[in-house]
Amino acid sequence: MTAVKPTGAMKEVGGYGSWPSPVDASMLTSGAVGLIDVWVDGADTYWLESRPSEAGRLQIVRLSADGSFSDVLPDGFSARTSVHEYGGGAALVADRTVWFANWSDQRVYRLRIEIPGDQLPSAQAVSTPVALSSEPDVPRSVRFADFRLSPDGRWLVAVRETHSAGDGGPTVVNEIVVMSADEPGEPIAIVSGADFVSSPRFVGDGRLRWVQWDNPNMPWDSTSLFEAEFSDGALSTVHRLAAGCSFMQPIGETVMSDAGGYWNPWLITSKERRNLLAVDDDLAGPSWTFGDRDYVVTDGGTIVTTAGATLYITNGRDHLSRHELAIVGLTQMVCNGHDITAIASYADREDEIVRLTIDRPERLTILRPGRDLQATFGLTPPAISVAEHIEFPTTGRQRAYGWYYPPASATHAALSTERPPLVVMIHGGPTSAARPGFTLAKQFWTSRGFAVVDVDYRGSTGYGRTFRRLLNGQWGIVDVDDCCAAASYLAIDRVDPERLVIRGGSAGGFTVLAVLSERNVFKTGASYFGVADLAALAADTHKFEARYLDSMIGPWPGDAAVYAARSPINHVDGIDVPLIVFQGEDDMVVPQNQSEMIVQAVRKNGVRCDYHLYAGEGHGFRRADTIIDSIEAELSFYRAVFGING
Repeated sequence: MTAVKPTGAMKEVGGYGSWPSPVDASMLTSGAVGLIDVWVDGADTYWLESRPSEAGRLQIVRLSADGSFSDVLPDGFSARTSVHEYGGGAALVADRTVWFANWSDQRVYRLRIEIPGDQLPSAQAVSTPVALSSEPDVPRSVRFADFRLSPDGRWLVAVRETHSAGDGGPTVVNEIVVMSADEPGEPIAIVSGADFVSSPRFVGDGRLRWVQWDNPNMPWDSTSLFEAEFSDGALSTVHRLAAGCSFMQPIGETVMSDAGGYWNPWLITSKERRNLLAVDDDLAGPSWTFGDRDYVVTDGGTIVTTAGATLYITNGRDHLSRHELAIVGLTQMVCNGHDITAIASYADREDEIVRLTIDRPERLTILRPGRDLQATFGLTPPAISVAEHIEFPTTGRQRAYGWYYPPASATHAALSTERPPLVVMIHGGPTSAARPGFTLAKQFWTSRGFAVVDVDYRGSTGYGRTFRRLLNGQWGIVDVDDCCAAASYLAIDRVDPERLVIRGGSAGGFTVLAVLSERNVFKTGASYFGVADLAALAADTHKFEARYLDSMIGPWPGDAAVYAARSPINHVDGIDVPLIVFQGEDDMVVPQNQSEMIVQAVRKNGVRCDYHLYAGEGHGFRRADTIIDSIEAELSFYRAVFGING
């Protein structure tokens, strides 16, 4: 496939990668927010959003019944938890009250949303947050997430993670605790002993369910579903309902499980176990963070969930309807009667908070719109690249997948004799997935004349348990193969084989380094806080992922030779193309020394290696100035490598 040759004065001719773009780096942060969570409380809707312009602060926003918007958290507060380092589930809204974990100290706070004289919501006055949990001796050493309110409103349950130092080294303990929902006091552990716990959820008026698992499993490998009687802040009659596969997101007696090969909603009780929506689709994603809600169950037992643009509505027995919506996904779903409120992702515009009714799901009411890209930035539909799902052959006579974004511009085009440079993107995890939802981060490249492919290599989620487990023992092999295969597949007739770029962060950064050190497919690459030394990662990472590599590589230290063989730092002589590296000083998942080992080694080889270290950043950049600087530096780097003027 060749580029369409421009005709007449419709478009100006310019080389791929050099086009002037309406998407500048500041658009990624100026007025941009990330929508994270949603709650419905009576006539009011709330959501949690991240704000790069406020140094990554997470603010709760309220949409009142009169249509007015207001920030809920006072200055100095940010609803973000660092449990498992990745967080999630940092807040809960119910009965005009917010419970949240505050980022600066990780303590639990209660905040009343007061309406003086019971006036209209627009006359609201927010009270001062009250700390419910005490200040630990070591700041931020006691952390909380995944809050739920007991049916009688007296108790708050949560996951607690306690960090302590001892003679044998640091210790991290994860438990489910209960505390007063109103008064300060010491939380009491009610579930202990497992390596990890999550998703405490109430069933009816007197039971509590939760998920737990032990090393070396991750929550998408093998977990157990427990249930117990809950009364007056204590548990009794604890029993394990199910085990041996992945359980996530319990709602009442329903839970997401991959017992049938895909994450589907199952009814699980002490007497019955049944798949309520048996489809060959993953209807949920992996539990990297707390608080995910990929489906809802109405009071009448109707289940609503999505797989991409397909909306499933079923009563779990004899009725199933499918609806194709003008979206690419719904997340953080909340059910209120027959209404579903959720975060909607689209192929051609930013995420929105929407509401739909079960009876007419095709009618979406937009509660919180994304930015008007055309009015605000001049980004018109011809300049927006829409993802195309691709499937391509890879090693072992197998198939892998990806989302391909062609270059797009309203004003410029290239000659038909030229093919665009390709940016291969690799998601993190590695047990995660590429998503086709609109992001300016991808349009930043495509609007300048770069093609982009976001690769779902073997081991990615969204394609069932069998595909996910193809990564077991093969990290650093099949992901490398599949990223190279994606580039080679597109280089047949869509992109320029001499201008192939690979970029990724975290686990994706590891794949970047592995590809560049072992293969000769790509001409340059970018690693964002990528893993360089697997042995160092196994010996020095946080508890949640401390044994993650057991399944993907092998048990540590027994398979130390395999770790050494797969580590890019031991093959740095193979990196003979320019590399740019980005790192946060406060990264606790991939420490700073991992990136600096690669930088020093590549420079020692006489190969160009640019290094950008950012103070105050952790694993994943949140500050506006960091985001702008890093992507501008990356673009300038690629243009210099390929000799593109822009």
